[in-house]
Amino acid sequence: MDAVRVALLREVLAGTEWPDATRRFAGSLRGSVVPHGGGLLLVGTAEYEPWHLAAHLVDEAAWSGTPELTPTLVRHRVRPGDRAHLSVGLGRLEAAKRGETLLVVAPEDPGAPLLERVHDARRAGATVLALDTGDRELQAMAHEALTVPEDPELDFDTVQHLVSAAAGENPLPDAAPAARRRFRDRLSRLADQLTQPPPARW
Repeated sequence: MDAVRVALLREVLAGTEWPDATRRFAGSLRGSVVPHGGGLLLVGTAEYEPWHLAAHLVDEAAWSGTPELTPTLVRHRVRPGDRAHLSVGLGRLEAAKRGETLLVVAPEDPGAPLLERVHDARRAGATVLALDTGDRELQAMAHEALTVPEDPELDFDTVQHLVSAAAGENPLPDAAPAARRRFRDRLSRLADQLTQPPPARW
């Protein structure tokens, strides 16, 4: 989804919680991976692999100049002959360590085997983020969670688009000091103009 469509979607959702909620969650994601130099693991459920989110995060990482957002897609089933970037199995979660971030995308029941590995990753020191539909066990393990309730007007894929787009945006705190400096500069120039002596008559 391109920037224009994301902007239109945010406009449609203005007045709801979603523009701010997805930006907050994306800020947590970015704030977790960037300081540690990356190490983003992305995993879905046995029935749902977040291919599109992985692709969008790769694009956002390139466009924003933030390579740390490039995820490693962890898959429940790896087949012989799969390409290297598609050959990372659930065993990778067991090797997760402090400084890495695990993003779990679960539009359905994550299942006990995945929850066990998520628990192990958290215990090893990884930061766990969850984008799900309200699984209590998963949310109890997550440092940050975004719940997408069943809503005919907003589907799970749309929320993923909003999160990935926001993750690639420059965080607002970085822009605020510059904006304040620009305002102070304009105010200072205006004060100088007002205190100057009046121009000489013709």
